[in-house]
Amino acid sequence: MSTARPNPDELLAQVQADEAEANRGSLKVFFGYAAGVGKTYAMLENARRVRSAGRDVVAGYVEPHGRQETEALLTGLEILPVREYQHHGVTLRDFDVDAALTRHPDLLLVDELAHSNATGCRHEKRWQDVEELLAAGINVWTTLNVQHIESLNDVIGQITGIVVRETVPDRVFDLADDLELVDITPEELLVRIKAGKVYVPEQAQRAIQSFFQKANLTALRELSLRQAARRVHTDVESARREKAAVLPWATAERLLVCVGPSPTTARVIRTAKRMAAALDAPWLAVSVDLTGAPSSHPTKQQVAQHFRLAERLGAETVTVAGQNVTDTILDCARLRNVTKILIGKTHQPRWQRLLFGTVVDDLLEKSGEIDVYVIHGDEDKAERFAAVGPAASTNSRPYFFAAGLIVGTGFVAHGLRFLHIADAEANTVMLFLATVAWAAFRYGRGPAIFASVLAVLTFDFYFVPPFHTFAVADAQYLVTFAVMLIIGLVISNLASRLRAQIESTRLRERRTSALYELGKQLSSLSGEVFLINAAGEKIAQMVGGEVAIYLEHEPGPPEVGYGQASSIANHAVSLPVAQWVIQHDQIAGAGTNTLPNAIALFVPLSASQRTHGAIAIRVPDAERLLDPDIRRLLEACANQLALALERDQLAIAAADARVVAEAEQVRSSLLSSVSHDLKTPLAAIAGASSSLLESTSFDEETRHHLLVTVAEEAARLNRLLENLLQMSKLDAGASTPNQQWYVLEEIVGSALHRTHRELAHHEVTVLLPLELPLVFVDGLLMEQVFVNLLENAARYTPIGTKVAIQAAVDGKHIRISISDNGPGVPVGAEEQIFNKFYRASPTADAGRGSGLGLAICRGIVTAHGGRISAANRPGGGAEFVIRLPIPKDTPQVVIE
Repeated sequence: MSTARPNPDELLAQVQADEAEANRGSLKVFFGYAAGVGKTYAMLENARRVRSAGRDVVAGYVEPHGRQETEALLTGLEILPVREYQHHGVTLRDFDVDAALTRHPDLLLVDELAHSNATGCRHEKRWQDVEELLAAGINVWTTLNVQHIESLNDVIGQITGIVVRETVPDRVFDLADDLELVDITPEELLVRIKAGKVYVPEQAQRAIQSFFQKANLTALRELSLRQAARRVHTDVESARREKAAVLPWATAERLLVCVGPSPTTARVIRTAKRMAAALDAPWLAVSVDLTGAPSSHPTKQQVAQHFRLAERLGAETVTVAGQNVTDTILDCARLRNVTKILIGKTHQPRWQRLLFGTVVDDLLEKSGEIDVYVIHGDEDKAERFAAVGPAASTNSRPYFFAAGLIVGTGFVAHGLRFLHIADAEANTVMLFLATVAWAAFRYGRGPAIFASVLAVLTFDFYFVPPFHTFAVADAQYLVTFAVMLIIGLVISNLASRLRAQIESTRLRERRTSALYELGKQLSSLSGEVFLINAAGEKIAQMVGGEVAIYLEHEPGPPEVGYGQASSIANHAVSLPVAQWVIQHDQIAGAGTNTLPNAIALFVPLSASQRTHGAIAIRVPDAERLLDPDIRRLLEACANQLALALERDQLAIAAADARVVAEAEQVRSSLLSSVSHDLKTPLAAIAGASSSLLESTSFDEETRHHLLVTVAEEAARLNRLLENLLQMSKLDAGASTPNQQWYVLEEIVGSALHRTHRELAHHEVTVLLPLELPLVFVDGLLMEQVFVNLLENAARYTPIGTKVAIQAAVDGKHIRISISDNGPGVPVGAEEQIFNKFYRASPTADAGRGSGLGLAICRGIVTAHGGRISAANRPGGGAEFVIRLPIPKDTPQVVIE
């Protein structure tokens, strides 16, 4: 009985997926390699079959293309009416999504998933319509050709020489709950085309000479079969996860090669490559990182070299962590549905295999349904020396420390016995075992084993009668020695493993922390220079070496954005290597087989859209860069920097697009406003002047009235142009106030004189205290502010409205208010009315304004260091308040 338990993470993901799919409709795709293979025919034929079984089936949109067989299958099916759209005087007919949602059938037929909708439809593409229908719980059947899959667009264009414009995202294709492949041979399809069953004769001949060539059809058919096979493989994997199957399902071959430091591994990898090519099967190279087991630098270096060999030969490289090599490899193999495992076997003495066992024997015993291929390899002496020679050098200091601990423990135990504190032999044994555990935790496995043996010998020599000899008077002590040695070895093994686990955890924690800090720092910065400087400093701190960052700036070669003074940037080979890495999006440089003469390792900055540059890393010990963990850390750092650069560029592009959109909106508003405001006075001037020119019978009063009209409209036109000019100056920052000391009463009086015509039917009151200080302003600009506000009051209030101008000292500011008792400002528009081209009222009289007056007021007041605001008065009407700062050196006004 199997004791394997399903993965809880996979179960949780399955439950979440089931919940998401509970209310969603199902999607079935009738898939083919070209038009005319019979997709629509097969869909309609199946639809008629399920309708006969009692299912509610509706044809939402089906394109028969004039084929009589297809049209015949529509007979008897409910067909939704199409929706008509007008585009440049042409009536377009397309699928009506709203009608389908209202009808809400159990099954809806929607032909041609990749179709582009007519202008005016809610969605641009039909697959978006289908997504909305699925979200509403409607089951959909549709059709699709292989050339419309987005990821195959370039491949299709290369094969056929025709770029397909209508594409469907791969995610939509992958979300299909069912896929039915509709397939006929290319020869049969060509016969159908020539017979006029696909296109009319004229189109059929052109199609055969271009897209529908036999070579093209054969290639497209292979692509469609491969896509269908890939989909079936995905369904198999989903079925395995649903059943929580432990054993692999050998529906397709998949190879796994075990990678270790042994020189035999290279031969195993090459054998795996040949076998994978013969079986046309994917393969992966797996190395086990034993949790808690110390690993020497030469061992890591050898594994890294084997990984590079596997990558060159096309394998997927994987490092998995575990406490047992065999169990970890088998878990990985079952998770990836591997059918064959390849492992190397070097020569070992028989007694060693019987005593300690081997990974090969365990793998053969536990593999179950997975085939295991054992590749024998006899490395020569040079290889064996290269593999074990560097690792054989041992530091003897920990062994001396471990011996010192045992000797010290012996003295302590002897002293306790002498004082009759711990006379029992069991207490002495516990002291020695505790020392062994400490030696294992402090110095590792080798010194701990040495301490275990030395502890047994010391206990025998000094604490077991007869003393000071290794002879044993009582045979029972032999059992004590054996148990003590075994426990010491077990404790030393566990303690050393715990020590290695702590070191490994600390190392991973430091790397994770470094990546987190890098990501946090990059997320808080913007700007290319700041991003690469922060990343360069952090990566240099991580690796303890030099870092240079190359950025791609088209056109031209990459530029050094960080580390210009480093030895990397000043080396002649670095720039060509960086350019190659950016162009090919691959790691190259020192420690690799691509451009190994470089003095640094170059890692591409790969993001979702393109490669933004490359990071070059140079460390004193170049072999460190061969460590797979270091390589993955550098790739993770490069990916974070690349994503940050892409985010920054997208933000800049979005800001530019926003500026362009705002400029376009301002331009449209300006044209709309100016065209109307110029047209109205010009029409009045033209009408009055033409009347004066064409007729001589007007009396003096009429002539005077017409001349007044010309003068008023010309003045109005002049004010409009002045506003436009003033607004352009304020936007460009070219309007600098020429500030001088003025009496506020003079500025207000001049503004009232300029607006006396507009305010002729309004009651205006002015309350300016005599003790009011002088104002430090530009008289002409501030007068324009009052003119605009008074014109605004006259324009937006009815005849007879009271307008009041008041001023007072409010702390360090002069508060000036212009109020009226009219209808007031629309609620919520108190700030919007200061925007350019904003008009608070669409009435005819109010519409005579350009929408620039208040925007100009705010710009001028702000340029003076003041503020302007608008609000509604409690008793009704609007109030505009200007607050101007009072300088410290304001002259005193002498009142006589």
